[in-house]
Amino acid sequence: MSHIPQREEKDCLNCGAIVQGRYCQACGQENVIPKETFWHMVTHFFYDITHFDSSFFETVKDLLFRPGFLPREYMIGRRMRYLHPIRMYVFTSAVFFLLFFSLFKVGDSISTDVNKTISMVERQESLAKLKDLLKKDTGNAMLKTGIRVLEDTTRSLTSKQIIAYYGDNFNTVTIGGHQYRNLREYDSVQRALPPGKKDGWFKRRLLRKTLQLNEKYRENPDEAFKKLGESVLHRLPYMLFVSLPLFALILRLVYVRRRKKFFFADHGVFTIHLYVFTFLLLMAVFGVGELEDATGWTGLGFLTGLLFIILIYYLYRAMLNFYGQGKWKTFFKFLFVLFISLIMMIILFALFIFFSAFTL
Repeated sequence: MSHIPQREEKDCLNCGAIVQGRYCQACGQENVIPKETFWHMVTHFFYDITHFDSSFFETVKDLLFRPGFLPREYMIGRRMRYLHPIRMYVFTSAVFFLLFFSLFKVGDSISTDVNKTISMVERQESLAKLKDLLKKDTGNAMLKTGIRVLEDTTRSLTSKQIIAYYGDNFNTVTIGGHQYRNLREYDSVQRALPPGKKDGWFKRRLLRKTLQLNEKYRENPDEAFKKLGESVLHRLPYMLFVSLPLFALILRLVYVRRRKKFFFADHGVFTIHLYVFTFLLLMAVFGVGELEDATGWTGLGFLTGLLFIILIYYLYRAMLNFYGQGKWKTFFKFLFVLFISLIMMIILFALFIFFSAFTL
């Protein structure tokens, strides 16, 4: 409910019906004075996004301290006093990822140090590789130069300098016993093969993309890792959104014998509330990390571990309260859900990395 004064007239400005109270029973519009201040407009917009009134605080309190209570209330029909779960998910995920992307920068964490001077062990390994390549390509002048440079131990070298001596032999792709140095060589081999011997559509796409990336970022792997990391991070919201119905499906299978009492939508509502709690908890983890960096108090690290333990315990308590089964039965189901959902997230993350690599 807004704080704009109610109109004395009882005719609805939207549909013309006679209003019995503050809201029109025909169309639902609030019967208030149409002229409003800028502050009223701003607060009304905020109300629409978050329903920031007593229900907001009640919802957050019950979400944090009563695991499984909110989805149970939603399932049995008591909904008006709480924020809608989807609205709550959209709002908290938006705040979470805004904070997440402002704190984490891919370029600060991913580096292959190609400009770092190599050690003697790395020098000997590179020398052995170049000599093996020279046996297959005895007339390669670049390989011969690289061998001479590596044998001169008085000269310091970086990984980036050594990469140049490999030429097209650097990071060759070997599939099915065939070694390809670049995309041109692969396409040439494929054209020469009879139709029945050529690679299939998926394998061809995969190999061509691998060779393209190898050629494009061969001398600058830092850039490849940075772009891949940025692509994956910016797809995290989509990955979590995709994981929502998958996690709900896991719960559906775990409680398949209770399918007449719990529909798939009920498991979905449970999952949404769990994800919202996870967002809030992770924001607390970020806060602890920032506080530790600002103060230098290394002892705060235990709080991060404690918060993750709370998250695991929260899932167990939520399952216990929402599904209403015994403690031990719920505990074993909780362990199974935890294990399967971990596998699901690993597979999903790998698929998103694979997809991100194809978009580079």
